[in-house]
Amino acid sequence: MASVSLESVSKNFGTHTVIQGVDLRINDGEFVVFVGPSGCGKSTLLRIVAGLVAASKGVVTIGGEDVTDVPASRRGVAFVFQSYALYPHMSVARNIGFALETLGMAKEAISQKVSSVARMLKVDHLMDRRPRELSGGQRQRVAIGRALVRQPEIFLFDEPLSNLDSDLRMEMRMEIAKLHDDLKTTMIYVTHDQSEAMTLADRIVVLNHGRIEQVGTPRELYHTPDNRFVASFIGSPRMNFLAVSPKTGADAGTIVGPGNLTIAMVANNPAGPIAEIGIRPEGLRLVGADQGRITCTLERVEDLGHEHFAYCRITDDTVWVIRVAKAPAPDLIGQAVGLDFTDTALFAFTADGNRVLLSPPAAGQSKANER
Repeated sequence: MASVSLESVSKNFGTHTVIQGVDLRINDGEFVVFVGPSGCGKSTLLRIVAGLVAASKGVVTIGGEDVTDVPASRRGVAFVFQSYALYPHMSVARNIGFALETLGMAKEAISQKVSSVARMLKVDHLMDRRPRELSGGQRQRVAIGRALVRQPEIFLFDEPLSNLDSDLRMEMRMEIAKLHDDLKTTMIYVTHDQSEAMTLADRIVVLNHGRIEQVGTPRELYHTPDNRFVASFIGSPRMNFLAVSPKTGADAGTIVGPGNLTIAMVANNPAGPIAEIGIRPEGLRLVGADQGRITCTLERVEDLGHEHFAYCRITDDTVWVIRVAKAPAPDLIGQAVGLDFTDTALFAFTADGNRVLLSPPAAGQSKANER
């Protein structure tokens, strides 16, 4: 096992900066997931760790050793690609063991290692097949086996499940999690799927435009996002947002917005005036039009069997989604409804997207929240 440290790492392709001064430490045996939208630099950062892409600036350390200028073959890492990258003319057995052949290992030793890895990944019955004769999930297992047989200090995964259907993704996600539990090896995993990140990671690194927005456990990112970007990226369905205005003077501390919204909250060390609030779909409750803290029009309901998503339009440009256990009555579609929520479910942000911490008003300051 080995730790990984990135210090002021940047990467430029010509005049275009892809990675901007990243500082990050990954501990021995930790499972860290890089997430972010397409083009945010997560795969490039992974390749910098692997040595497949050279950093323009900064220092890369693995196991306490500076490997910034060390080639990929000497970094003790194994890379699992999105495209599997298997040799089409080789059998499963040779694909898994080929790296050991190139090292000059004895055939008997290679056979033992390959057989052990194949049994672990449940592909031991496929040893004589070629990649074209395998399913997507089987190919991915072989690709992981090829990395595993080398006994690397660090596993690097670049969106390994994106080519699989939903059932296979779930199955392989469990396999990768079990692999980490068994091996206790440092793993860095890149995905655009925040569900994968939430279920696999010890810690998540949220990237945006080549910068780290926040690093934390899945629970920390979900419940205490640093800014609007992290709040909107983590969670499915995504957080609902609404532009609001803070009042001043005698009503200072009160926030007002569309749909007759009035919230009495006090900003705690604000980074600036509150310009937007956010609330997750599960933080909302659908009620009668005269019972909610905000009014809207129910436009659509999606039935997923075990739960439902109700879509309510608050303004011409703003539709909120509400997670509900029981579907609203069909005759409510197109009608005015109310949305209720607790103050603890609220998030607040400045115009720049910085999160503002909120606390209830002092006793007697405002009655706007009392029902």
